[in-house]
Amino acid sequence: MPETTSPDPQPDPTDHLVTRSHTLTTPSGPLAYTSTSGTVVLRDDKIEDGVWQGRKPTARVAITAYTLDDAEPHDRPVTFAFNGGPGSSSLWLHMGLLGPRRVVMGDAGDLLPPPYDLTDNLETLLIASDLVFIDPVSTGQSRVVEGGKPKDFHGFTADIESVGEVIRQWVTAQGRWLSPKFIAGESYGTTRAAGLAQYLQTDHAMYLNGLIMISSVLNFGTANFEHGNDRAHVLYLPFYAATAHYHGKHGDRPLAEVLAEAEAYAERDYPWVLSRGNRLTETERAEAVSTIARLTGLTEDYVDRADLRIEHWRYFGELLRDEGSTVGRLDSRFTGPAASRIAESMDADPSMDAISGPYAAAFQHYLHADLGVTDGEVFRVFGKGVGEEWSFKEFENSPVYVIDRLSRAMRQNPSLAVHFAYGYYDGATPYYCAQDDVARLAPELLPRLEHKFYEAGHMTYVHQPSRVQQSADLIDFVRRNSGRNQSRQAGSASG
Repeated sequence: MPETTSPDPQPDPTDHLVTRSHTLTTPSGPLAYTSTSGTVVLRDDKIEDGVWQGRKPTARVAITAYTLDDAEPHDRPVTFAFNGGPGSSSLWLHMGLLGPRRVVMGDAGDLLPPPYDLTDNLETLLIASDLVFIDPVSTGQSRVVEGGKPKDFHGFTADIESVGEVIRQWVTAQGRWLSPKFIAGESYGTTRAAGLAQYLQTDHAMYLNGLIMISSVLNFGTANFEHGNDRAHVLYLPFYAATAHYHGKHGDRPLAEVLAEAEAYAERDYPWVLSRGNRLTETERAEAVSTIARLTGLTEDYVDRADLRIEHWRYFGELLRDEGSTVGRLDSRFTGPAASRIAESMDADPSMDAISGPYAAAFQHYLHADLGVTDGEVFRVFGKGVGEEWSFKEFENSPVYVIDRLSRAMRQNPSLAVHFAYGYYDGATPYYCAQDDVARLAPELLPRLEHKFYEAGHMTYVHQPSRVQQSADLIDFVRRNSGRNQSRQAGSASG
């Protein structure tokens, strides 16, 4: 009998990072920095029958870090950034707002054609903070190791723990435990950020200086239109009013005036109207139909037939139905031709259609040409199937809710400041829903919260005037909240 040999064990994966030097010429002078991009290996304790088997690799996570040259690490803040989904890579914040290079794509009503372009981001947050962009497992070029199960990372707690481990490893490896630390999240990234702040502080005693919450969603119940949840209809009303205003349904009225009326109605009268059901008198119902129709830009007939309750997917397809167009969900400034003029709702989001191509092309060119990452791993803007199999088992029979976790993190760390950024035309995480979430925080926490509003959508930075202003707002926030380094970081937003 010939001898049989077992196959050689696969060698453990190792970090694969590419380092390059760059200079960004800003209005206040050159900014010399180093990029480090590629994948780092996550490891976890393996225990079998109560016996520790060592720390075994579980995943390769793609990161891109930017660090300012010749800066004192203890004085230099660092911001960890990611997007949401769940299942999205971080290219949106990377190439749209925070990084040293940004995509050029035009804007609503003035989109550029393919192949798009890149340009220097003269307003980058790198001016005030080092940056680390993280693609959660199964997004971008992040993958589980051979033999691993992607689903093990596709859940609320597992995601927080894996992203938290990336942060812990980077901070330790780079000697940055004494640096001011910030986390920036967008959309579901804000859900992650709230849980991550509590996790890092509780499990690793890594206290943060600030959270940057862009297009927040902290309570999924505010956007749930099912099962008689009238609160969602109420909280979306100001977004509908803003959208109607943008598309000319409010004449010459200033946007601020329209929003003030919609917010006042949503705060008091609208909840009462919906709570009355068929107990409304004919006069009361007629007044409600008239007000809701005027604010939303819909017809009174539609509002009446909808029983005073405007569902968001239907709204996107209804507002401009007579023009054969739908409005965007991520950014309702964008419009696109309706697939059918009789469809109950739109079949695709024209704002996502407009944004995804430019960002995907720009980042994948940049990753290879500028950052030097040349491996052949497929880049996934959105992880394949991640959202569909995402586990929220921690919230079984209840909406995903992280306001309590944010509250705990802020009570645990009395220096933790939180910056909220809202886009008026965001139909994915409407600004008034997020404000309703924040209103659940204890009054004593309010002095550490700040709120900024932009005439933009979910990706606030697609609108260039908003991008410029938001960049200045974030630089200011980081500089003001860098602990003992505040005086050293103080200065103009362009300095």
